[in-house]
Amino acid sequence: MKINLFNHAPFLHVSDDSTQCDATTLFLKTDQNSVYEADALKHGCTRIINAKECLTLLGLNDAIKIIGITGTNGKTTTAAAIYSILLDLGKKVGLQGTRGCFINDKRVDEKSLTTPPILQTILHLQLAVQEGCEYFVMEVSSHAIAQNRIDGLSFALKILTNVTQDHLDFHKTLDAYIAVKSQFFDDEGLKLINKDERNIRFNRTNAMSYGIENPSTYKILAYSLKDGISAAVAKIEKVYEFESPMHGFFNLYNLLAAISAVDMLCVAPMEAICEVVGNFGGVEGRMEVVSSEPLVIVDFAHTPDGMEKVLESVKEKDLIVVFGAGGDRDRTKRPKMGAMAARYAKTIIVTSDNPRSENPQSIIKEILQGIHPTSALHVEVDRAKAIEKALHLQGENEVVLILGKGDETYQEIKGVKYPFDDRVLVRELLAKIV
Repeated sequence: MKINLFNHAPFLHVSDDSTQCDATTLFLKTDQNSVYEADALKHGCTRIINAKECLTLLGLNDAIKIIGITGTNGKTTTAAAIYSILLDLGKKVGLQGTRGCFINDKRVDEKSLTTPPILQTILHLQLAVQEGCEYFVMEVSSHAIAQNRIDGLSFALKILTNVTQDHLDFHKTLDAYIAVKSQFFDDEGLKLINKDERNIRFNRTNAMSYGIENPSTYKILAYSLKDGISAAVAKIEKVYEFESPMHGFFNLYNLLAAISAVDMLCVAPMEAICEVVGNFGGVEGRMEVVSSEPLVIVDFAHTPDGMEKVLESVKEKDLIVVFGAGGDRDRTKRPKMGAMAARYAKTIIVTSDNPRSENPQSIIKEILQGIHPTSALHVEVDRAKAIEKALHLQGENEVVLILGKGDETYQEIKGVKYPFDDRVLVRELLAKIV
């Protein structure tokens, strides 16, 4: 990747690709490309810089406040909620994460990694500053922390949503995963921690907390999840109320984190923050209602904890759950996902997710280890047929929950990404059924 440095002659560009280097291009050295330093020099590059130096050259160090959010679940929704609240409060703001990059309510980059390579993040920061943004909200993945893909960034606020099992294909053990997440919070900067999350270690200097079950800086005193979310949150001795059209106990945490974060940034009074919360309707692919009659919901949940949060939020309904598990990822979570579905669902249809290089049948076999065979258990490898089966089985007052892919528009099989969108398929199938 190569970006302009504009008026910083004699160097006009910076790149993290050694083959793009020449006498006018700086080579941005990272942990991932350090082995190509000699190649960059061979191509004519006369200066090697790191991410911090790049930010300084671009004048970005103190030009914008960066809010970083990490956690197993809730990053995308919490980040989007903060972004929405700041916009509604009249602030200019950028957002980077799983869904791409947005600046002042306009998409400027498509979906990529949750946390892209540092040069891409720097480009997004540069664009945000050029558009007059005061804040930049970004999701921070455990991979990015472990691979030092956020090195050089100075965070105005760091936020923890939660820590549960995920990415053990990369981190190998839950303890190692927790250690990486904890590493993000070991400095003395401003941080906001989920007080109900025990699997985290953090530097208590400049740390505030939010929670529902335990005493915290921002604490939910009372709430209702009927027809959306309404809640009362206490900050020290004052109590504030907010409402949201969103659903689910887990979204109560996400909204509380967002409200707390914006208050910590001293953007506006708590009353004003709580007043605009209701304008945020949620994120595509996260508890997204694709059809109201019959009720069909699509969600990104792809971990045992993520599934539990979604299933718990609609447990009063009779559930038909369609799900699979991603290939080339943590295999130990597969039977746990099966057990979670069995705990809540009336009918289970196990299918394929993104099998990647694995055999879908093998993945399903491992999921089934967590489910006792019953007449309510169905296996259909073809995801389209599995979704169609769920819609045909759906009775009155039953909910079809399709989990795992959310707003993804493809299915990855043997290195190829085929067009596939759970939501589009549901609408097409329902149109035929009607």
